[in-house]
Amino acid sequence: MAALRGRPEVWEAMQSLDHLAFRTVGWSIMWNVATAQLREDRSVILDGVARAPEVAATRDIAYAAGSRSIVVLTTIDDAKLHEQRVAGRFRAIPGWPELTWEDVQRTRATWRPPDDVDLVLSADRAFESNLVELQAAIGSASTTNK
Repeated sequence: MAALRGRPEVWEAMQSLDHLAFRTVGWSIMWNVATAQLREDRSVILDGVARAPEVAATRDIAYAAGSRSIVVLTTIDDAKLHEQRVAGRFRAIPGWPELTWEDVQRTRATWRPPDDVDLVLSADRAFESNLVELQAAIGSASTTNK
């Protein structure tokens, strides 16, 4: 999406979209890049605030490519800890603003977690324990999915 900001006429059109349409454009870009990667038999990680329709479409893309999909929901229940991590984070995405705590609060107020997930990891927990669970999920998926 940051690349679209460099094209004023495109970004102006994007600004006229409602939230759902805007979000759909972003996911469409990710799905197109993911499809290209999957066609080259490469692994893909999509990182976004997914809702049920995005999870379903992502799984469909993986299935169509003959690939496995693992959907990992990451969460953080401790709002104070979440705020501290947002304040201390610098993503440095060229052409894209940094997230503010207010941005995160707006999303937290409206986002509902999708049901179709393979693993839930909490950022309240130690990184190492989350890593062990993720590795186990990847390992078991490799024996159950193609």
